[in-house]
Amino acid sequence: MLEFGETLSDKIVPGEVVYLIGELGAGKTTLARGILSGLGCRDNVVSPTYTLIEPYATCRHDVYHLDLYRLNRQGDIENLGLRDLLDGHAVCLIEWPEKFAGNLPEPSLTIRIRIFERGRKIFLDPDLISAP
Repeated sequence: MLEFGETLSDKIVPGEVVYLIGELGAGKTTLARGILSGLGCRDNVVSPTYTLIEPYATCRHDVYHLDLYRLNRQGDIENLGLRDLLDGHAVCLIEWPEKFAGNLPEPSLTIRIRIFERGRKIFLDPDLISAP
């Protein structure tokens, strides 16, 4: 997940909203850690499960890592100030966006992680890896 995230980071630009979807333990935060590492972040990247939002300044641009797992109401999203984060200058990595389907900004990239008996499989929409 770390290595894949680092590779993927070259395709992520400011202003993008990236959905990270997968069950508990699928590797969403580890993937975010890889993306941040690839963007030049040298901070200790932690899960935002309890803080809800973790901001990071990288050598390329700012990144906001959000975890919506503990939120239950639409008002909770409004209280986060998500609209303020979407200024076109930062990347937003959002874990558990499916909890608020239709109430979040449209993603520029959706990453789905599935756990199988023999490992994990990652699905990208759109598929940035095969793009020329």
